[in-house]
Amino acid sequence: MAKIIYTLTDEAPLFATYSFLPIVEAFTASAGVEVETRDISLAGRILAAFADRLPASQQVPDSLSELGALAKTPEANIIKLPNVSASIPQLEAAIAELNALGFDLPAYADADADAQARYDAIKGSAVNPVLREGNSDRRAPLAVKNYARKHPHSMGAWSADSKTEVATMDRDDFRANELSVIMPEADTLRIQLVDATGDITVLKGDLAVLAGEVVDATVMRAAALDAFLTEQIARAKASGVLFSVHLKATMMKVSDPILFGHVVTAFLPATFAAFGDDLAAAGLSANNGLGAILAGLDGLPNGAAIKASIDAELAAGPALAMVNSDKGITNLHVPSDVIVDASMPAMIRIGGKMWGPDGQEADTLAVIPDSSYAGVYQAVVDDCKAHGAYDPVTMGSVPNVGLMAQAAEEYGSHNKTFEITRAGKVQVVTASGEVLMEHDVAAGDVWRACQTKDAPIRDWVKLAVTRARVSGTPAIFWLDPARAHDRNLTGLVEKYLAEHDTAGLSIEILSPVEATQKSVERIRQGLDTISVTGNVLRDYNTDLFPILEVGTSAKMLSVVPLMNGGGLFETGAGGSAPKHVQQLQAENYLRWDSLGEFLALAESLAHLARTSGNERAAVLGTALDAATGTLLDENKSPARRVGQIDNRGSHAWLAVYWAEELAAQTDDAELAATFAPVAERLRANADTISAELISVQGAPADLGGYYRPVPEKAVAVMRPSATLNGIIDALR
Repeated sequence: MAKIIYTLTDEAPLFATYSFLPIVEAFTASAGVEVETRDISLAGRILAAFADRLPASQQVPDSLSELGALAKTPEANIIKLPNVSASIPQLEAAIAELNALGFDLPAYADADADAQARYDAIKGSAVNPVLREGNSDRRAPLAVKNYARKHPHSMGAWSADSKTEVATMDRDDFRANELSVIMPEADTLRIQLVDATGDITVLKGDLAVLAGEVVDATVMRAAALDAFLTEQIARAKASGVLFSVHLKATMMKVSDPILFGHVVTAFLPATFAAFGDDLAAAGLSANNGLGAILAGLDGLPNGAAIKASIDAELAAGPALAMVNSDKGITNLHVPSDVIVDASMPAMIRIGGKMWGPDGQEADTLAVIPDSSYAGVYQAVVDDCKAHGAYDPVTMGSVPNVGLMAQAAEEYGSHNKTFEITRAGKVQVVTASGEVLMEHDVAAGDVWRACQTKDAPIRDWVKLAVTRARVSGTPAIFWLDPARAHDRNLTGLVEKYLAEHDTAGLSIEILSPVEATQKSVERIRQGLDTISVTGNVLRDYNTDLFPILEVGTSAKMLSVVPLMNGGGLFETGAGGSAPKHVQQLQAENYLRWDSLGEFLALAESLAHLARTSGNERAAVLGTALDAATGTLLDENKSPARRVGQIDNRGSHAWLAVYWAEELAAQTDDAELAATFAPVAERLRANADTISAELISVQGAPADLGGYYRPVPEKAVAVMRPSATLNGIIDALR
């Protein structure tokens, strides 16, 4: 039997799965398609990492490793939902919840060296590099784009005198200090710190690299960072705008929490000068955010004095952008609360504003310390100041072809990122002792190395040419001649483009700023432009443009053609998932939109049909695509408030439309006969089902847990319609 693997992940996508997966299993069973699940949630990954320390009754399999191996085979057909890329606060919360459920796991702060290493392997973007054995093809499906044109989402007004700006470093950051080499042959490298006395500390040894692999090294100098941040805090105060910082403390799980800590410290210099040692002794680190510090002050004898100092400096500084004005949660409270690829597009969409402490929108100084990609956002801000907000009714699209296969590392270099402990030189050295790259460093600097293999680069170029040819759309490689990494990639792109037929295609190589300017110019003309980017820009662009074009990145189709012939089908972003779960817990209302799951499943079925010869899978996929279009046209996506359609209601209507499409199609008479009575029962009972789903809204929902919900409780919450369940379960 042909098989699809459906991943169980975290937060809102996980709870939505409890509602949607039974429908998927029921419909696909009719086509001989088996749907299996694998738990790659944060809690599941923690338990798998400590399986040898747990009793047999509590052990769970290492599903992520299993899927990583599967992704390298032609048989792979994996639907990947958004998962938590855990920051330390999220990791600690998950551990505490598991402890409360009876799992004997060490606290993160008290973990021994072995346990610390296991937890560190789970932090940040631990899932995606394992599964992404292919490059990314991400775009807005036509049905989604058409819906956005018919039902445009709100866009805030821009004015030419907006004070909103992007602030970034002009020296001594990762971009300015980057070095890069292309390996002439396979080798084993080591990264070492040579201090002023000549003592050598090996930071990373036995680093295997392949011939043709691109290896980079760079450093963010702490002194330059601190000076820059101090300047920007003063600038925001003088300009009367909000101060906001935009980092990626989840994906860039080693470097960006450190940078975030520098921001917190720079904002509260007197507090850390007076009480920094006391905070450090209590284990209260600025890297974990202001919220963690405030939460820990009650246990300190001078906690009241520290709190008074913090309050005084917050009052004296510029107004901070807020995550939640009502609860007093600032931009500096939690490092994982403000993620650049989601926060910057949201700011641009509402007219270049963020929420201030007074609960009102205001212009902001958006601080993005590293200059590698900050110019992209400034280019969009400049364009909006000059020409006003974009119009979803008429604007074009910017699909993306992203280099990410085989852990292509721009931000994925967690095991090669270090906060330097003493001054000296950091060197990348070959097995024969040759120094490939070297940086002078001071204590506190953040140094990192990255690797990108040659085979993924070749595949990336091939995919870009394929997408340009199939879509008839111009493609631009976003590569910066000021960056050593990008200069090496430019040479390889030019080399590998020559291996393809590009006649009649428009393919350019431009810097990210130039590419942004050209893409937004074409957007305003209603024209599409493929952005062909590295791993970080893939992440940024596949939020930036979709949020402006269709209102959310969750509505994008994300296909990963795996390099060995399989398929990975991703289902959109999960950045708003925590707020959705909070609403579900409080009001039994889940406004998560599963459109990404619908799109991914249709592509997965089409891929399965091509690779297995299962023609019924193709019929199912085609019908699902049509049903999804109807769902959008009929406005049956989740609304926002109790008493309206939510995630469960959206699933119920999709089942109606999917069954009706299958009943009406003429490619498979047996499938049509199977689903005709199902469609009739669903349509006839649609009002009853809707009433049953709405009737449970308004009261708190008991899920049994946030990171590790109790399945029986989650099922009861997410499948409350006995009428719908009876019709669906009869198919299984």
